[in-house]
Amino acid sequence: MAELSTRHLLGIKGLTAQDIELIFETADRFKDVLNQPQIRKVPSLRDLTIANIFFENSTRTRLSFELAEKRLSADVVNFAASSSSVSKGETLIDTVNNILAMKVDMVVMRHPYAGAATFLSKHVKAQIVNAGDGAHEHPTQALLDAFSIREKYGDVAGKKVVIVGDILHSRVALSNILCLKQLGAEVMVCGPTTLIPKYIGALGVQVEHNLIKALNWCDVANMLRIQLERQDIKYFPSLREYTMLYGLNKDILDSLDKEITVMHPGPINRGVEITSDVADSKQSIILDQVENGVAIRMAVLYLLAGQTP
Repeated sequence: MAELSTRHLLGIKGLTAQDIELIFETADRFKDVLNQPQIRKVPSLRDLTIANIFFENSTRTRLSFELAEKRLSADVVNFAASSSSVSKGETLIDTVNNILAMKVDMVVMRHPYAGAATFLSKHVKAQIVNAGDGAHEHPTQALLDAFSIREKYGDVAGKKVVIVGDILHSRVALSNILCLKQLGAEVMVCGPTTLIPKYIGALGVQVEHNLIKALNWCDVANMLRIQLERQDIKYFPSLREYTMLYGLNKDILDSLDKEITVMHPGPINRGVEITSDVADSKQSIILDQVENGVAIRMAVLYLLAGQTP
């Protein structure tokens, strides 16, 4: 039976194309379950205890993981660092080992520092799922984004995807680039020069600073918010100027040469990177992304737990 090639999900870098396809196929089955109101829950992980450890604020990702775990019948423990002994100076390893001593099998962790999930995986026995580490990776977001493109178009290979916005500080951007390239998509990034990393060309993506050109090139536009909480200096004069140059509104959408699909990983800053009439339009699959997030996270947890469909 098919199994993942990795024991942890630390980043897209650790997955093969076969791993990603297996996750998608498993998510397809779980989505069928989720769409049947009389079931919606399976006993697949009823013997497992999963701890959600979030050192950063999160709404969608934390709730999505918690719902996925409960749909799989796992026992769930939620841990917020702000109200824990971490605030008293306890180390990450001590914190997690204390949780594992309570017989936890798997840890889903979000952390403000890049590499935290990888570091932890080398020092504790539990399986680790990276729910976002600093400006590094956010693998389940990339998987659900690619899954949503596959659902819309039937395949990811050959599709042209532009990622617009704060590429420099975005863990979503890096994971998306790695995942989409792995699946055969063409990828472009678009944003101010100050928000495009110098290394980006090494990832095999195109760079475009003109939003209209980028949108006319693409099949899918993934609009990212400005990560103000990660910026220690000003990267552009004002939000108003950013919106004028890189904000997507209905007039721009309607003026394009073709109909494109609009995505956003959330949270949306309406009126900045995207207007409400675009976010809520028929070309938007933002709510499909949220729905697919539960199925993808169910698939990841299920496969990592050593189960086979």
